[in-house]
Amino acid sequence: MVQPSTPRRIVVISDFQDGDGFAPDVPPVEEFERQWRSGERGQPLQHTVNTDDFKVEGGYIERLPLACIKAGLVDTAEVWTHWRNESPPPPDERQAPVMIRRAFQMNAPQPPFSSNDMLGHINAFGAPDILCVWGLGVDEAILSACEKSYKIYNSIDHPALRIPPDASRHFDLIITGAEWQSREVRDRHPDMKTAIMPIGPEFASDTTFYPIDSEKPYDIIYVAAAQAYKRHDILFDALAKLPRSIRTLCVFGYGELSDELRARARNLRIDVDFVGPPGVPFAEVNRLMNLAKIGVVCGVQDGAPAILTEYMLAGLPVLANSELSCGLQYITPQTGLMASAAQFHDGILAMLDRASTLAPRQVVLDHWTWPHTVEKLRLLMRT
Repeated sequence: MVQPSTPRRIVVISDFQDGDGFAPDVPPVEEFERQWRSGERGQPLQHTVNTDDFKVEGGYIERLPLACIKAGLVDTAEVWTHWRNESPPPPDERQAPVMIRRAFQMNAPQPPFSSNDMLGHINAFGAPDILCVWGLGVDEAILSACEKSYKIYNSIDHPALRIPPDASRHFDLIITGAEWQSREVRDRHPDMKTAIMPIGPEFASDTTFYPIDSEKPYDIIYVAAAQAYKRHDILFDALAKLPRSIRTLCVFGYGELSDELRARARNLRIDVDFVGPPGVPFAEVNRLMNLAKIGVVCGVQDGAPAILTEYMLAGLPVLANSELSCGLQYITPQTGLMASAAQFHDGILAMLDRASTLAPRQVVLDHWTWPHTVEKLRLLMRT
């Protein structure tokens, strides 16, 4: 009798963490391994899925692993996050058997994060075939335990590497958002393979974001966290120089500055409406984008924001800050314009004047949706 093969698995470890406080005494790896083997802490996902049963949709964390399943690189996917105390929630299986989410108890708050819980799981069930680590990363012990995995890192942010050398040296591929980031990686690791292929804008989903035939009461939309690095001040200062007839919509998923930004808009007497936080579902984000004529990206020290191609897939051309650190490669003559902070008001007028003549969605469909990028990834993993 032929035994069924073990499903090939991709695991994405994000740097998201939740839960209150930290347990005073974290059990050793061996105790966590015993709990995982006994079933006390749950079981691995063991199903091979029919790729016709799902679409590559969701946020940038989900789209790469789902694309890898669709492309036949793996059979199942898991997203791992971190939990600050001794009682992580049960796995989120709403997307099972395609993908599940697990939260693991952290050892301590300092990045790169360590977790005896995560190590116990790996010891009990084995390392994934592909391991993706985003953001602040995990410690060397976890990477060493996944020695046989194909390991990919992306900082998702302005710095090319947000992890120390003893962690970064373990990766097979480091994804960057711009050539200067690739140079920074090679300065640390001269032989490291890099690819300018930021997971947010490159693994774009045309079924998550798409045009809707509707009225466009807003001239501008900015979908960005209410945080300082997103530089809403550049947009608001530009709007203060323009006719007050220009209407803007700001959508916040999260962030601590939402009240301050609302107050600033009132003080400047500019016409800005706000949604969130908290954030809204992707379908609602798509609907809101379709209420505007153009999208803007104002940040400077920012990673290549996923919203760049998400706006474009919704049919919106994009005005980007010309000083944006990563992602300007997506601004082409058919997708949008760039303008400095000082000239952002002129850029808005020029973009509004040209918006109906551009074809941003088609450019993304031709170059940056997930089927294109997952094939690039397949080739990189083979070489």
